[in-house]
This record gives sequence, structure tokens and C-alpha cells, in this order.
Amino acid sequence: MRITAALTETKGAPFTLAPLDLDDPRPGEVVVKMVSSGVCHTDLIVRDQWYPVPLPAVLGHEGAGVVAAVGGGVTSVGVGDHVVLTFNSCGGCRMCIQGRPAYCDQFFACNFAGSRPDGSTPLHRETGDVHGVFFGQSAFANYALATERNVVKVDPGAPLELLGPLGCGIQTGAGGVLNSLKPPAGSSIAVFGAGSVGLSAVMAAVVAGCTTIVAVDLNDQRLELAKEVGATHVINGAEGDTVALLRDLTSGLGVDYTLETTAVPAVLRQAVDALNQGGTCGLIGAAALGTEVALDMSSLLFGRSVRGIVEGDSVPHLFIPKLVDLYQQGRFPFGKLIKSYAFDDINQAVEDSEKGTTLKPVLTFA
Repeated sequence: MRITAALTETKGAPFTLAPLDLDDPRPGEVVVKMVSSGVCHTDLIVRDQWYPVPLPAVLGHEGAGVVAAVGGGVTSVGVGDHVVLTFNSCGGCRMCIQGRPAYCDQFFACNFAGSRPDGSTPLHRETGDVHGVFFGQSAFANYALATERNVVKVDPGAPLELLGPLGCGIQTGAGGVLNSLKPPAGSSIAVFGAGSVGLSAVMAAVVAGCTTIVAVDLNDQRLELAKEVGATHVINGAEGDTVALLRDLTSGLGVDYTLETTAVPAVLRQAVDALNQGGTCGLIGAAALGTEVALDMSSLLFGRSVRGIVEGDSVPHLFIPKLVDLYQQGRFPFGKLIKSYAFDDINQAVEDSEKGTTLKPVLTFA
């Protein structure tokens, strides 16, 4: 079928809208008519080739829409179902079998190869093939081809124009708290970076029952929004010693949990140094390959730990519907983070995101 997609032609180039041909779904595949697609930091660092996804490609990996067609053997969704598109996984490796698809042994092959496992791509133009199936979807298009494994059926009463970011950024922040750190009620947490991922973590900390929830950022407007969605305290990282301020808030002990979302090594160091004895820091921020950080080994020795978190340790078919339920109950107001843009305005959405004037741009399709 003929579709319109936003192409990434070369490293760092603006997105260009172009007509492409999309294959019919093969067995196990699903075609989705897109309603919305979030713009994520990962899309932009792939555009800039921090990760070596082959170009030209169609990116986008926070899609939401309505199933338009299914391939043979697909049973979990049917035509007309409302779905959120999320990351892909192989389903058969040791990590997938353990219920940890975010750590699939084939994660890079399933999400960053720019092709199906057999090397083919479902996207074509007159001059040749275009790399697709980015995160199993390539959602920067009015139709996307995904697999049954990375299409999550959701309540048709939920607003598809908002749900796309649940597929990656918002589930990452929320899952980093609820699935990974699992803070008990009454505990303290500091979230470094008040972007859409960080503020999703703040909202999740409220759901978890944390009683000291600190947001750290350099942008006062973001910090005000952090208070609106549940932060009990905010710290502007440009004003004073962040670690000392966090210790002052916790009777000199440090916080029980920290979450680092910025991918800045110096900030990760702060997030570890701010922990109390026995505390845990979760690393979510995606840095360029090869980025290193220095930590105080003596500090770690006293029960402190650092762990990486991909996609919020989520099993999407279970976790995304839970986030939708929380949203519908008014307990997870992630809509406050979103600003909608017409698909034609994708480059404006990207610019606003990179400037920090929009927390979570979401493209909408006519």
C-alpha cells in the first residue's frame, strides 16, 4: 500500500515527508493506521547516528493507532482494535522466556537493525528499499507495520492521540520506578532530569506512595510542572550543591532511590553520591556509545548500587494497560507533558523538543 512517511535520509538531516510503498503483512505481522506518534530522544540520537541504524530510514517508535490488517497466525489483535506500539523482542531467548523482554538477547537486532530478521525491509520507493521496522514499527508514517509481539491492545475509550508515548518514554520513566526500583511506601526518591521520562517517574513515585519526591533540573518551568504532577521538592541543579541539598532534605542521610535520566556523566555521579547507605540509583539516560563515568568505589562499598534500566523493565502487554487504567482514574496525568503537532510539522516538533520548550511532542495524523 502507498503511505506517507517522514524519512531520515542522512546523518543529522531534517525529516522529509515522502511517499513510500509498504508491504502487506506477513505471518505474525500487523499493519496499523496511525493516530499519533511521540517524538523520543532516541529518534533524535539515531538521526544523529549515536547508534548506527542504517540510513535512509523511517524512525519513530511511540506509535498508537487502529489495526488495519493482520497477517497469518495473528490472534491477539484484529482489525479495528486500538493499539499502542512498543519495543520489539524475539520472544525465544533466555531473557524473553524469563519475562524480561527489554533485555532480549536480540534487542539491537529487533529494534535497531533497520530490517526484519531475514534482512528484508517492508518499505520501498522507486529508487530502492528504505530501512524500516525501527523498534519493530517505524511510526513516523501514516501507516506502520509491526509484529504481534510489539502491538499492545488498549481500551478503546482511551485517547489514542495521547497514548503513543506509553510505548517507550513514559513507560520507561514510570517503569523505572514501579518495576525496577520498586520503592516502598514512605520512601524517598530523587529524579534527575525533569523531561517527559523524569516527570513520568515523578508521577509513578506518587503512585508508589513515596513521601519525599525530589525533581532536579536546570529549567524552572519544568520544575514547576514537576510540583504540579507530584514532586514534594524541586532543586535547580545550577543553584548550589545538589548532593548537599538532597542530604539536607533527608536528615543528612541521603535519599533511598535516585533515577538518572539525562545521560550526563556528572549528573549520574551526583545521583550516586546522593544515595543513603543501601540506596539504589537507576540509570535510564541513553548516552553515546563509549561514554564513561567515574564513581567513588568506597561509597559503593557501603551497600549502594547502580543498575541500568531499559524500557522501564516493562512487559508491555501487562504494563501499558495498567498505565492506561491509572490515567483514566486520574492517578497518572501524563497528558500534562504532551503537546500535539500535525505530522507535517515534524521538524518544528523536533526543534521545540531540542530547545526544551516542549516536553513531549506528539505527532497527530489526519
